[in-house]
Amino acid sequence: MSLPLGDLVLRLVVTLVLCGLIGLERESRDQVAGLRTHILVGLGSALFTLVSAYGFGGVVGAGPEPGVQFQFDPTRIAAQIVSGIGFLGAGAIIRQGFNVRGLTTAAALWIVAAIGMAAGAGYYEGAVATTAIALPALIFFRRVRGVLMSRLRTGYVLIDLDLRDDGSLVDALALLAREGHHIQGLSSDVSEDGASFRLEVRVPPDRAFEPALERLSGMDGVRRVNAVGLSSRGT
Repeated sequence: MSLPLGDLVLRLVVTLVLCGLIGLERESRDQVAGLRTHILVGLGSALFTLVSAYGFGGVVGAGPEPGVQFQFDPTRIAAQIVSGIGFLGAGAIIRQGFNVRGLTTAAALWIVAAIGMAAGAGYYEGAVATTAIALPALIFFRRVRGVLMSRLRTGYVLIDLDLRDDGSLVDALALLAREGHHIQGLSSDVSEDGASFRLEVRVPPDRAFEPALERLSGMDGVRRVNAVGLSSRGT
Protein backbone atom coordinates (compact mmCIF):
# COMPACT_ATOMS: atom_id res chain seq x y z
CA MET A 1 0.00 0.00 0.00
CA SER A 2 1.43 3.40 -1.03
CA LEU A 3 0.34 7.02 -0.78
CA PRO A 4 0.29 9.29 -3.86
CA LEU A 5 2.81 12.12 -3.75
CA GLY A 6 0.11 14.78 -3.98
CA ASP A 7 -1.75 13.38 -0.98
CA LEU A 8 1.53 13.12 0.95
CA VAL A 9 2.41 16.74 0.31
CA LEU A 10 -1.14 17.87 1.15
CA ARG A 11 -1.02 16.20 4.55
CA LEU A 12 2.33 17.76 5.38
CA VAL A 13 1.22 21.21 4.20
CA VAL A 14 -1.98 21.01 6.26
CA THR A 15 0.14 20.06 9.26
CA LEU A 16 2.49 22.99 8.66
CA VAL A 17 -0.34 25.52 8.44
CA LEU A 18 -2.34 24.29 11.43
CA CYS A 19 0.63 23.77 13.74
CA GLY A 20 2.14 27.04 12.54
CA LEU A 21 -0.93 28.95 13.69
CA ILE A 22 -0.60 27.61 17.22
CA GLY A 23 3.17 28.11 17.17
CA LEU A 24 2.69 31.71 16.05
CA GLU A 25 0.49 32.40 19.05
CA ARG A 26 3.15 30.94 21.35
CA GLU A 27 5.84 32.97 19.56
CA SER A 28 3.84 36.15 20.17
CA ARG A 29 3.94 35.35 23.88
CA ASP A 30 7.75 34.99 23.73
CA GLN A 31 7.67 31.39 24.93
CA VAL A 32 10.61 29.00 24.81
CA ALA A 33 8.84 26.92 22.14
CA GLY A 34 7.60 29.12 19.34
CA LEU A 35 6.66 28.98 15.67
CA ARG A 36 9.44 26.77 14.36
CA THR A 37 9.32 24.34 17.26
CA HIS A 38 5.60 23.76 16.91
CA ILE A 39 5.89 23.30 13.15
CA LEU A 40 8.71 20.80 13.54
CA VAL A 41 6.86 18.84 16.22
CA GLY A 42 3.73 18.70 14.06
CA LEU A 43 5.63 17.69 10.92
CA GLY A 44 7.57 15.07 12.82
CA SER A 45 4.38 13.59 14.24
CA ALA A 46 2.77 13.59 10.79
CA LEU A 47 5.75 11.87 9.20
CA PHE A 48 5.97 9.27 11.95
CA THR A 49 2.29 8.54 11.35
CA LEU A 50 2.83 8.30 7.59
CA VAL A 51 5.84 6.02 7.96
CA SER A 52 3.97 3.84 10.41
CA ALA A 53 0.96 3.55 8.10
CA TYR A 54 2.62 3.40 4.68
CA GLY A 55 6.36 2.93 5.09
CA PHE A 56 6.11 -0.78 5.81
CA GLY A 57 2.96 -1.58 3.86
CA GLY A 58 4.68 -4.28 1.83
CA VAL A 59 6.25 -6.08 4.76
CA VAL A 60 4.17 -9.24 4.84
CA GLY A 61 5.62 -12.66 5.37
CA ALA A 62 4.91 -16.21 6.34
CA GLY A 63 4.04 -16.98 9.89
CA PRO A 64 5.42 -19.76 12.06
CA GLU A 65 2.84 -22.21 10.74
CA PRO A 66 1.94 -23.06 7.14
CA GLY A 67 -0.82 -20.88 5.76
CA VAL A 68 -0.41 -18.21 8.46
CA GLN A 69 0.58 -14.69 7.40
CA PHE A 70 1.78 -11.83 9.56
CA GLN A 71 2.23 -8.10 9.10
CA PHE A 72 3.25 -5.24 11.35
CA ASP A 73 0.75 -3.10 13.21
CA PRO A 74 0.52 0.23 11.29
CA THR A 75 0.01 2.15 14.55
CA ARG A 76 3.08 0.87 16.34
CA ILE A 77 5.30 3.90 15.59
CA ALA A 78 2.59 6.55 15.88
CA ALA A 79 1.64 5.24 19.32
CA GLN A 80 5.06 6.22 20.66
CA ILE A 81 4.58 9.88 19.73
CA VAL A 82 2.25 10.43 22.68
CA SER A 83 4.85 9.33 25.21
CA GLY A 84 7.83 10.78 23.34
CA ILE A 85 6.37 14.28 23.17
CA GLY A 86 6.45 14.40 26.97
CA PHE A 87 10.21 14.96 26.92
CA LEU A 88 9.84 18.09 24.81
CA GLY A 89 7.00 19.32 27.02
CA ALA A 90 9.10 18.88 30.15
CA GLY A 91 11.81 21.05 28.64
CA ALA A 92 9.35 23.90 28.16
CA ILE A 93 8.31 24.02 31.83
CA ILE A 94 10.21 26.45 34.05
CA ARG A 95 9.75 26.96 37.79
CA GLN A 96 10.37 30.48 39.11
CA GLY A 97 9.78 30.64 42.85
CA PHE A 98 6.06 30.06 43.39
CA ASN A 99 5.35 30.46 39.68
CA VAL A 100 5.47 27.66 37.14
CA ARG A 101 5.80 28.85 33.55
CA GLY A 102 5.54 26.87 30.35
CA LEU A 103 2.68 24.51 31.17
CA THR A 104 0.50 26.00 28.45
CA THR A 105 3.36 25.78 25.95
CA ALA A 106 3.96 22.14 26.90
CA ALA A 107 0.26 21.46 26.36
CA ALA A 108 0.44 23.27 23.01
CA LEU A 109 3.29 20.98 21.92
CA TRP A 110 1.15 18.01 22.89
CA ILE A 111 -1.75 19.42 20.87
CA VAL A 112 0.30 20.06 17.74
CA ALA A 113 1.64 16.51 17.94
CA ALA A 114 -1.96 15.28 17.93
CA ILE A 115 -2.81 17.63 15.05
CA GLY A 116 0.17 16.33 13.11
CA MET A 117 -0.88 12.74 13.71
CA ALA A 118 -4.43 13.49 12.58
CA ALA A 119 -3.30 15.28 9.43
CA GLY A 120 -0.75 12.58 8.71
CA ALA A 121 -3.45 9.96 8.94
CA GLY A 122 -5.69 11.97 6.59
CA TYR A 123 -8.17 12.88 9.32
CA TYR A 124 -8.39 16.51 8.25
CA GLU A 125 -11.68 17.19 10.02
CA GLY A 126 -10.21 16.33 13.40
CA ALA A 127 -7.02 18.32 12.76
CA VAL A 128 -8.85 21.45 11.61
CA ALA A 129 -11.52 21.25 14.32
CA THR A 130 -8.89 20.87 17.06
CA THR A 131 -6.95 23.88 15.76
CA ALA A 132 -10.14 25.92 15.45
CA ILE A 133 -10.92 25.24 19.11
CA ALA A 134 -7.41 25.37 20.62
CA LEU A 135 -6.27 28.60 18.98
CA PRO A 136 -9.21 30.79 20.13
CA ALA A 137 -8.91 29.21 23.58
CA LEU A 138 -5.27 30.32 23.79
CA ILE A 139 -6.10 33.85 22.69
CA PHE A 140 -9.49 34.50 24.29
CA PHE A 141 -8.96 32.90 27.69
CA ARG A 142 -5.62 34.65 28.07
CA ARG A 143 -7.46 37.96 27.95
CA VAL A 144 -10.10 37.05 30.51
CA ARG A 145 -7.78 34.95 32.66
CA GLY A 146 -6.49 37.85 34.73
CA VAL A 147 -9.98 39.01 35.68
CA LEU A 148 -11.18 35.53 36.54
CA MET A 149 -8.10 34.49 38.50
CA SER A 150 -8.03 37.70 40.53
CA ARG A 151 -11.45 36.74 41.88
CA LEU A 152 -10.99 33.01 42.25
CA ARG A 153 -7.37 32.08 42.93
CA THR A 154 -5.26 32.54 46.03
CA GLY A 155 -1.93 34.21 45.29
CA TYR A 156 1.48 33.56 46.83
CA VAL A 157 4.18 36.14 47.42
CA LEU A 158 7.78 35.64 48.50
CA ILE A 159 9.08 38.55 50.61
CA ASP A 160 12.71 39.33 51.43
CA LEU A 161 12.64 41.57 54.50
CA ASP A 162 15.77 43.22 55.93
CA LEU A 163 15.47 44.82 59.39
CA ARG A 164 17.81 47.14 61.24
CA ASP A 165 18.68 46.57 64.86
CA ASP A 166 15.64 48.57 65.95
CA GLY A 167 13.29 46.72 63.59
CA SER A 168 10.65 44.29 64.84
CA LEU A 169 9.60 41.16 62.98
CA VAL A 170 6.55 40.87 65.23
CA ASP A 171 5.29 44.25 64.05
CA ALA A 172 5.81 43.25 60.41
CA LEU A 173 3.91 40.01 60.87
CA ALA A 174 1.13 41.81 62.71
CA LEU A 175 0.79 44.27 59.82
CA LEU A 176 0.45 41.47 57.29
CA ALA A 177 -2.12 39.75 59.50
CA ARG A 178 -4.18 42.92 59.80
CA GLU A 179 -4.21 43.21 56.02
CA GLY A 180 -5.66 39.69 55.80
CA HIS A 181 -2.55 37.92 54.50
CA HIS A 182 -1.34 34.60 55.91
CA ILE A 183 2.25 33.57 56.61
CA GLN A 184 2.96 30.12 55.18
CA GLY A 185 6.69 29.93 55.87
CA LEU A 186 9.52 31.85 57.51
CA SER A 187 13.31 31.63 57.41
CA SER A 188 15.87 34.00 58.96
CA ASP A 189 19.49 35.07 58.81
CA VAL A 190 20.96 37.25 61.59
CA SER A 191 24.15 39.29 61.13
CA GLU A 192 25.87 42.27 62.74
CA ASP A 193 24.01 44.68 60.48
CA GLY A 194 20.59 43.36 61.46
CA ALA A 195 18.32 40.48 60.52
CA SER A 196 17.07 39.24 57.18
CA PHE A 197 13.89 37.23 56.79
CA ARG A 198 12.22 35.41 53.94
CA LEU A 199 8.45 35.19 54.25
CA GLU A 200 6.12 33.02 52.21
CA VAL A 201 2.79 34.82 52.21
CA ARG A 202 -0.59 33.58 51.01
CA VAL A 203 -2.74 36.36 49.56
CA PRO A 204 -6.54 35.78 49.49
CA PRO A 205 -8.20 36.33 46.10
CA ASP A 206 -10.20 39.31 47.36
CA ARG A 207 -7.14 41.13 48.71
CA ALA A 208 -4.54 43.32 47.02
CA PHE A 209 -1.02 42.90 48.33
CA GLU A 210 0.48 46.20 47.12
CA PRO A 211 -1.00 48.36 49.95
CA ALA A 212 0.45 46.01 52.58
CA LEU A 213 3.81 46.12 50.82
CA GLU A 214 3.83 49.92 50.88
CA ARG A 215 3.01 50.01 54.59
CA LEU A 216 5.64 47.39 55.28
CA SER A 217 8.26 49.44 53.43
CA GLY A 218 7.38 52.52 55.48
CA MET A 219 7.68 50.86 58.89
CA ASP A 220 10.36 52.02 61.31
CA GLY A 221 13.31 49.67 61.41
CA VAL A 222 12.72 48.25 57.92
CA ARG A 223 15.81 48.63 55.73
CA ARG A 224 14.67 46.84 52.57
CA VAL A 225 11.64 44.96 51.29
CA ASN A 226 11.53 42.97 48.08
CA ALA A 227 8.52 40.94 46.91
CA VAL A 228 8.39 38.30 44.18
CA GLY A 229 5.13 36.94 42.77
CA LEU A 230 3.08 40.12 42.36
CA SER A 231 3.19 40.04 38.55
CA SER A 232 0.71 38.15 36.36
CA ARG A 233 1.42 34.45 36.21
CA GLY A 234 0.99 34.12 32.45
CA THR A 235 1.97 30.96 30.63
